[in-house]
Formats: sequence, structure tokens, C-alpha cells
Amino acid sequence: MNKILSAIILISFFILQHTVIAVETSPRISDREIIESLAEIRGNLKRLDEKLDTVDKSLNKRIDDLDSNLNKRIDDLDSNLNKRIDALDSKLNKRIDDLRTDINSRFEEVGNRFDTLQWTLGLFITIALVIFGFVLRMQWQMHRRQTQMETILETQREELSFIKKLIEKFQPPRGVL
Repeated sequence: MNKILSAIILISFFILQHTVIAVETSPRISDREIIESLAEIRGNLKRLDEKLDTVDKSLNKRIDDLDSNLNKRIDDLDSNLNKRIDALDSKLNKRIDDLRTDINSRFEEVGNRFDTLQWTLGLFITIALVIFGFVLRMQWQMHRRQTQMETILETQREELSFIKKLIEKFQPPRGVL
């Protein structure tokens, strides 16, 4: 029932509607007041523009200061990094030079040792050849003496056999004495 009643009231509002016009009465403003208000608004706009300009300049100055500070810090970091790299480069070059010097001195030591070894080996070979020559000479002399001794012994053997034969000839026969 409530539903039907609310539906009837709603339909009656749509059917019986009237146009209502609302008019507000405003106070009368003179042209002078309008001009003064416009002038005041323009002044406020100029001040606002000036404030915006100062804020813009201040902001630009702060950005420029930050930019210069950032550039300065980057330059400082760059110079510090370059100094560290240069120091590292000089240390590395010094180490390389030290290694070259050390390697060159070791090569010289090895060269000197090879020279010493060459002289020692040459001396050893010379001494060995001298000893070998001495041994060969002694062997040749011994062989020559041996040959002489053999010839002497051969002649002495012949002489001994001759003397033996002579002694046997001069001895009386065995059963005689």
C-alpha cells in the first residue's frame, strides 16, 4: 500500500509541475567600484608576476648553484680519480721497470754462468787432451821399450840357448862321470 501511495505522489509531481524561477537581487555596484576592483586585481597580478619572477630567479639560482656544486664535486672526484690512477700507473710502471731490471740482471748472471761453464769446460777438455796425449806418449814409449826389450830378450834367449848348447856340448856324457 505504501508503494502505491508513493507511486501516486511521484506521478502527480510529474503531471502537476510548474516552472519556478528564482531571482537573486544583488546590490548595485558602480562602474567605479568595478574599475577599482580590476585595478586592484591587476596590481595583485603584477605582484604575483613579480613574486613568480623572483621565485623563478631564486629557483634558477639554486639550480645553477646545485649544478655548479655538482660539477665541482664531479671535477674533484675526477681529479682525485685521475690522481689515484696516475699513482697506480706510476707504481705499476715502477714494478714493471723493477721486474725488467731483475730479469735483465738474472739474464746477465745466467750469461756469466754460461761463460764460466764454457771456460771450465774448455779448461777441462784441454786438461783431458793433455792427459790423453801424455798417456798416448807414455804408451807409445812403453810399446817402443817393450819392443826393444822383446828384441833384447829374443837375442838373449838365442844367446842363452847357444850358451846352453855349448855347455851341453862341453859336458861329458851322463853316465861318464
